[in-house]
Formats: sequence, C-alpha cells, structure tokens
Amino acid sequence: MTGTCAVTATRSAVPSPATAEAQAALGDIRFRRLVGEDGWDRLPEAVRARFARRAASGRTILYAGSIVEARMSRIGWWLAQAARLVGAPLPLGCDTQVPAVVSVTEDPSTGGQCWTRIYGRARGFPQAIHSAKRFAGPTGLEEYLGLGFGIALVLRVEDGALHFDSDHYFLRCGAFRLRIPAWLAPGHMRVSHADVGDGRFTFVLSLHHPWFGALVHQVGLFHERPELGDAA
Repeated sequence: MTGTCAVTATRSAVPSPATAEAQAALGDIRFRRLVGEDGWDRLPEAVRARFARRAASGRTILYAGSIVEARMSRIGWWLAQAARLVGAPLPLGCDTQVPAVVSVTEDPSTGGQCWTRIYGRARGFPQAIHSAKRFAGPTGLEEYLGLGFGIALVLRVEDGALHFDSDHYFLRCGAFRLRIPAWLAPGHMRVSHADVGDGRFTFVLSLHHPWFGALVHQVGLFHERPELGDAA
C-alpha cells in the first residue's frame, strides 16, 4: 500500500441469464476459487455448503439471530457516525441481545451479491446496512458501500473459519478506482464466519487501527432460515 492514489480501470463480466441459471444449478464456486482447494477442504462442511449456494432466480438467502457481543472505542464510535455518509457500514452502538437479520440476493447486473444487514437497537429504528460484493479487482473480491467507496478483500481460512480481510480501501469514479492511501484508511477490517454447530454460526466484525488500536468489535450469532418455498 502506497502513500499516493493509484488509478486503475476495472472491468467485470456480467453473465447472461442462461449462464447464471447454469451456474446456479452447479452451485457457487466463486468463494472456493478464492480460497483455493486446500483452504476450502479445511473448512467445515456447513461453511462450505453456505458459501456454495447461489441466490439465483430471485431467491433470497436469509439468516436470523441476535447480536451477542459489541464494543467500540470512543474513536470507533465517532468513525461509525462519520461512516453514515457512505451508508453506515459500521454498527452505530453497542446494543446486545437485539435481533439481527442478514439477507443475500444475487446482483444480475454485476454477477455479484447484494447483502442487507438489519440490526435491532434498544431505542429507535433498526439499523439497515446495504453493501454489494463483486468478484472483481486485484484481489478478486470487492465490497461496495456507498458513494463509490469500497474495500478490496482477501479470503483466508484459519482455525476452520472463513475470514474476509481488508487489503485496501478505494473510491470508484465511473470506470476508475482511486486507491486510498494507508494513512487515510480506517484500519484493518476482518469479518469472520465460523460454524458453531446445530446449523448456527457466528459473524464477527472487527476493525483495528495501527495507531488507535481496536476500534470496533461485534459478534452476531445466526442460523439459516428456510425460504418460503422450502418450508415444510
């Protein structure tokens, strides 16, 4: 990561509806490709099954649960409030034992995924977070927030869990990506998916700054909800 903005053009291949249907029938191999066969084999079967499903043909994958742990430093709190300008991607408070819902749908325009997270709060309306994962960029995976801001992600498998680590942050302007210098970045972000058995898993978000230490830490406990068509 350098101290100047590097500009690169991005291209993403958008599959045709017929191609998308064929890929959905075979399962989703995009995450598998990113971690490699060795990493994929080291994941529990339940994790492999979740990340090998494709929400095609208008399907929605739903996960429901609750926030069981949350903390943030004072700087982390201010950062979360400032991040409202780009869609509020960080939790706005430290409420626990509040409901949480995550939905995943396919984005046919980019060939990626749309993620919506809804977190209940002790007071006021729930917080809704929208982001889009696209299988593009120098790391093969990017998460787009709001106003063109995004995060290039690297997938890793450690201790049986799947980790999404931030590689760098960027601002997209049309067909161009402006890489944000390291000294302007909010720190290293890691989102972890770990299976805990009985159809449940944890979703852990942590943000650590090299100067200010731990800024945000949140743990959600989820289980998958069947689609209406799958319910008995």
